[in-house]
Amino acid sequence: MKRLALLAAPLALTACAATQAADAVAPGTPGFLLGLWHGFIFPVAWIVSLFAPKVAIYAVPNNGGWYDFGYFLGIVVFGVGARKSRVIYKDRVINVRARRLDG
Repeated sequence: MKRLALLAAPLALTACAATQAADAVAPGTPGFLLGLWHGFIFPVAWIVSLFAPKVAIYAVPNNGGWYDFGYFLGIVVFGVGARKSRVIYKDRVINVRARRLDG
């Protein structure tokens, strides 16, 4: 029952997806490349948006799926998610043979 509830919650949230009116998209709206750029500068834009009410982290209106795809790639591949630091843990196993000392 708990697994069903955990699955149902995100599924219910997907029903709340915002839509954009088709007539709101003009020829000059941001597309893939601007989405890529906005995703890349997301951390800085988010901090600036906390203090400047006219700064947003997402362009509205945009041309839809291609802008979203560029925004996603900008954040995950080229921006915040592109960290090169990784931690590798190596366990060193030492086999010690117990010797019986005759003495």
